[in-house]
Amino acid sequence: MKILFVASEALPFASTGGLADVAGSLPAALKKAAGDGCDVRVVIPLYAGIREKTGDKLKLEYETGVSLSWRNQYCGINSYKKDNVTYYFIDNEYYFKRGTLYGSYDDGERFAYFGKAVMELMRVMNFYPDIMHANDWQTAPAVIYLKRKFAHISEYSNIKVLFTIHNIAYQGKYGFEILGDVFELGFWDRDVVEYDGCINLLKGAIVCADKISTVSKKYSEELMDEYFAYGLAPILRENAWKMTGITNGIDIDYYNPATDEEIFKKFSPDDISGKSQCKKELVNICGFYNEATPIISMVSRLAAHKGFDLVSRVIEEIICTCDVNFVLLGTGEREFEDFFSGLASRHPGRVCTILKYDKALSKKIYAGSDIFLMPSQSEPCGLSQMIASRYGTVPVVRETGGLYDTIHAYNKYDGTGNGFSFANYNAHEMMAVIKDAIELYHNTDAWIALIKNVMAVDFSWNASAKKYIELYREIMNY
Repeated sequence: MKILFVASEALPFASTGGLADVAGSLPAALKKAAGDGCDVRVVIPLYAGIREKTGDKLKLEYETGVSLSWRNQYCGINSYKKDNVTYYFIDNEYYFKRGTLYGSYDDGERFAYFGKAVMELMRVMNFYPDIMHANDWQTAPAVIYLKRKFAHISEYSNIKVLFTIHNIAYQGKYGFEILGDVFELGFWDRDVVEYDGCINLLKGAIVCADKISTVSKKYSEELMDEYFAYGLAPILRENAWKMTGITNGIDIDYYNPATDEEIFKKFSPDDISGKSQCKKELVNICGFYNEATPIISMVSRLAAHKGFDLVSRVIEEIICTCDVNFVLLGTGEREFEDFFSGLASRHPGRVCTILKYDKALSKKIYAGSDIFLMPSQSEPCGLSQMIASRYGTVPVVRETGGLYDTIHAYNKYDGTGNGFSFANYNAHEMMAVIKDAIELYHNTDAWIALIKNVMAVDFSWNASAKKYIELYREIMNY
């Protein structure tokens, strides 16, 4: 079985979010699960800074040109081996040597070029996969080109497509005036990409793909509802027969408190004593007054759909009425940055707000806090609740998407469950559950038992990789 995993980012090379974790971990898990019977390769753009991370191990495989409408752009194909997986990097400095991965005025053109470059990669490397596994709107042009422009060529004709939606909020919308000039699509392709009066690349990939997956079972169900689908529910309902949900995993070697050099003291489910030292050091970092007080943490982009509108409504009441400390790490919308900065200034020694992205510090917060708050309005899968669990920090989540699939409410009668959850998107319902968690924290034996429950859950890619392999085989038999 030959798999080409197409993504716009992948750890450890380039990352803005959960997609990079998936593209950096799932291919290796697929290779491990299938062994020599699976040839897994990954392709992403060669962004600025990747050469420094790969050093002299980045190998130039081929130099060619890629045509896109009236353009003919340079394309360098570089390779790098990691975890028995070959990573390809598409080199074009005009498109990809920029300060950020996304957000440029010409993102449509950049990823249209990337889509055509993926087709060229297959030809020059003589690697025609059985499955092209594409991810999110940035790879939608590759799906559309394969099915609309290359399927008549014998080498490409049998390639099947799995398209994974990681976050449907981002769809790649553009005006029809650039249909031919930028996307090299004709009027006969218009019905494939047309939706709500404009080009919608995500819609085009949904229509063209052989199968569609989402990053959790619950999210695949939620996307049938307008509330979650950002306008695409009718298209998804039409293509529901293609849909499936497979929950993401995490890299349990990278997130492993027993071996992690970036936390203050290593610990494991068998011996959690090191977590106390991690908490002590986090108390010092945050300037908290009391080591015995439970710490609630959040590590997140500050955006309303992440639940920060709920948190901002009740967090001050929680701080004033409960013996609890609160630490936040992240950046985002100015409204929330200002609110949580003000909260910290009003409650020194109780609240710590750190407005930056810091991977190493995030691990220290995961390891040192007691309760991890993730009250998302929508969450396709979520990784933070799994990472927090790995470090013995009890999640409090809203029952949506992957949070629903991965965190199951604590049952005080039999001690089962691996966190706390609430169903409605309501600030006071969230506050009540947080208070339940704080109350249980003071029952030391029950809390330690819950920590062990939390750490015992297998969030590795092993089970997910096997499900993907089954799905690939199902698609190949079409």
